[in-house]
Amino acid sequence: MDRNAGSFVAVRRLSGASCHHPSPAEVVAGSTAWIGRGFSCVCAQRRESDQRISFDLSPAQEVCLQRLQNRIEVPYDSSTREHQEALKALWQVSFPGTELLGLVSDQWKEMGWQGKDPSTDFRGGGFISLENLLYFATNYTKSFQELLCKQNGDRALWEYPFAVAGVNITFMLIQMLDLQAGIGLDSLQLNQGR
Repeated sequence: MDRNAGSFVAVRRLSGASCHHPSPAEVVAGSTAWIGRGFSCVCAQRRESDQRISFDLSPAQEVCLQRLQNRIEVPYDSSTREHQEALKALWQVSFPGTELLGLVSDQWKEMGWQGKDPSTDFRGGGFISLENLLYFATNYTKSFQELLCKQNGDRALWEYPFAVAGVNITFMLIQMLDLQAGIGLDSLQLNQGR
């Protein structure tokens, strides 16, 4: 892939000889070009006239992509009941048996929020980052609890704000996978035969 051509979504690994390990600077600076260097996508093709890679998506895949992009656009809103309930559910699955004193409480710092109001930490991650944390906590409870409670490893070496890290992972994935690119039907080649 040409360095100046941009980046693309990776789904299938090429041979080990073409493996590229990103430098810490590439990862920290947010460069997504390293993702595409070691991967190829069977559905992605660059056309000479296109600035972006075109994807041959079925109508069902297009609908799924659009739904995901719509979810990404939803900011966290502390006044929305659904968002409040999701935050409470995250607390309940994170600390079962411990009563939450309020949506604004010093208790949230125990989970790794920067302050007593977690709504201020969602920023670019939006509501989907809360949904991802809740999904992780609900479906991978053991791993979630080990990371939340920092049960393995030398705590001094890997202390980090767990919840905020989860929000940042969602944000980074959205950026790396170029999900906010505003891909419309005109830049996708729909495969009607699927």
